[in-house]
Amino acid sequence: MPPRRTPTQRQKRLGTELRKMRLAAGASTEFAAGLLGVDRTKVSNIESGTRTITPERIRKLACNYSCEDGSYIDALAAMASDQDKGWWEGYRGQLPVGLLDIAELEWHARKLRVGVSIHLPGLLQTDRYARTIFAAALPALEPAEIELRVALRLQRQQALHRNSPLHYVGYVHEAALRMEFGGAKVMRPQLELLCESSEMENVELRAIPFKAGVFPGAGQSVIYFEDGVPNLDTVQLDSAHGPEFSDAQAQLDKYRSHLDRMAQIALPPEQSRDFVHHIARDL
Repeated sequence: MPPRRTPTQRQKRLGTELRKMRLAAGASTEFAAGLLGVDRTKVSNIESGTRTITPERIRKLACNYSCEDGSYIDALAAMASDQDKGWWEGYRGQLPVGLLDIAELEWHARKLRVGVSIHLPGLLQTDRYARTIFAAALPALEPAEIELRVALRLQRQQALHRNSPLHYVGYVHEAALRMEFGGAKVMRPQLELLCESSEMENVELRAIPFKAGVFPGAGQSVIYFEDGVPNLDTVQLDSAHGPEFSDAQAQLDKYRSHLDRMAQIALPPEQSRDFVHHIARDL
């Protein structure tokens, strides 16, 4: 199979972890190539995410790298076994790859923790709310691209309804709940959807009222993907030029702490639902 031209964020992560494992063992690319019966270039391609690797070969590398973390190895093998193209691949070449990476990470994550202060959570948006947000982008998007982005955002909601549904925890600041993007006609059904979604068993929605005061990372949107074992987690931050991803341990620790602090000051789920209902009624 020829190398991939543009590996996804998750494919690159698998390669990065294999490289970390090799370096921790003090092993060279020549050593890895000898184990797999390939040349050094293919090892480099595997570690960059541009070439696939089988679960069996991952286990062989882990054994020879003296990695004894069974849960970690199992999680890496599971990542390698997910080679089928996901539904988001239908948008490749039409939308920025970062948006597709978010959809892929959501689909494979076991748990998602989200903190938002301005825009409401992407996974819980109505089509009209999403369209309003995309229509305000600079430089302006063409109408066709706006509709593609809206369609992708709505399809991402499949993760909440799959056979083993994503466990979703969202911390939403009152500012985001009161920002009237699109006016009352857009916001009222949007807030109603938030309330409806919060009644799902796998969705926990927590509101942070103005009176809760300051908290770390205020004003920044954070998505934290939990993928089986903690050292395979990923954090995604929004920026004006697109999503940014990080899996550095220091960054994971920092944003876990940010979300933990939000959890401490947010209203409980039942009170949060009443809080959102009250805002919707006032529109």
